[in-house]
Amino acid sequence: MAIQKITPCLWIEKDAKKAARYYLSIFKKGKLKSYRAFKNLPTPDRNFDTATIQILGMDFQILAAGPLFKFNEAVSFVVRCKDQKEIDYYWKALTAKGGSEGPCGWLKDKYGLSWQIVPEIYFKLESHKDKSKRDHAMKAVLKMKKIIIADLVK
Repeated sequence: MAIQKITPCLWIEKDAKKAARYYLSIFKKGKLKSYRAFKNLPTPDRNFDTATIQILGMDFQILAAGPLFKFNEAVSFVVRCKDQKEIDYYWKALTAKGGSEGPCGWLKDKYGLSWQIVPEIYFKLESHKDKSKRDHAMKAVLKMKKIIIADLVK
């Protein structure tokens, strides 16, 4: 198996193991690949911990090293969903316990990380050869928070 060449590193304030458990509870077939705690270091907070998780076949490193950096919408992760049930699942799971809804299928989880929960059909519609179908899909999404497939395909 090839090693993933690029691994996103998610900087959070504290408790990488707790964050790893949170993401693994949502992305069910994921796994904890490693966890390390570093203590009494010559850094401002003196302690930090890291976890590497694999979700949906992709590795993510979680670095819990204090409040120095925060997430913003400049980086988000797109979850391509096969049907409304999958959209509903990820939407509910990622907005629970302090997450928040945003426009056009975007949301933030409880750590402030941005996600786009998008049905596969949207990608087909936005590149459809029929301009009216492309326009309808875009206009419909712009009116939504959570994307509703039935409203896209009307």
